[in-house]
Amino acid sequence: MMRAVRSLLVFCWIVLSVIPSGLVLLLLSPFVSAQRLWWWIAVPWLRGCIAAARLVGGINYRIHGWEHLPAAKDNRRVILCAKHQSTWETFFFPSVMPHPLAFVFKRELLRIPMFGWALGRLEMIHIDRSKRSEAWNKVAQQGVELMDGGKWVIMFPEGTRTERGKQGVYKSGASRLACATGAEVIPIAVTSGRCWPRRSFWFIPGVIDVSIGPPMDPAGRKPEPFMRELEAWIEGEMRRLDPDAYGAG
Repeated sequence: MMRAVRSLLVFCWIVLSVIPSGLVLLLLSPFVSAQRLWWWIAVPWLRGCIAAARLVGGINYRIHGWEHLPAAKDNRRVILCAKHQSTWETFFFPSVMPHPLAFVFKRELLRIPMFGWALGRLEMIHIDRSKRSEAWNKVAQQGVELMDGGKWVIMFPEGTRTERGKQGVYKSGASRLACATGAEVIPIAVTSGRCWPRRSFWFIPGVIDVSIGPPMDPAGRKPEPFMRELEAWIEGEMRRLDPDAYGAG
């Protein structure tokens, strides 16, 4: 019962706090750059959500491999390639990274009142999944522009949230973008399903492990084998961090 109450309080905070934050962001967007909107409004709101999940919901975290991230003043092209088990990491990664992030996401999210409208003002890459060729061209074009403008692109290669202990189909979008642009890819394993299960509104108090791998250089590589290498690192790290979820296999 207490766990349900704590979870409800966190979700109430997320829903109620996004309204004033999103409204301010929308009102300022004609006058303020997306970069400033990111640091002034988006990041503080996201940090508040992670803090609420930690202080009220009992979800703590620990980061491994932080030293593998380029420094804040390093403007090389970077793609973050991460495991996706829950909504938690979509709040967490932007709140801690030294560069603003550009998510690649389905355009339907833009229809969500306030949250989606604000998302549309932050220079992300929204795509129509039904038009694959057109979607890829948009990712490639905007990806270069955003990375050269100081952003890091973040992609979830499985495309959607996967159940804890499961492995989805790794698509080659991140490796294709890396090979096309020369961007380094940083693989990330995250055990968020341990505390925020997929398709669930109830938190399980505990610790989420976030493991950041060494940057992988796409030079001279082909997208498919490069993605298999990224997949092997992420999935191997998931099994090391959360062996109970994967069992003997």
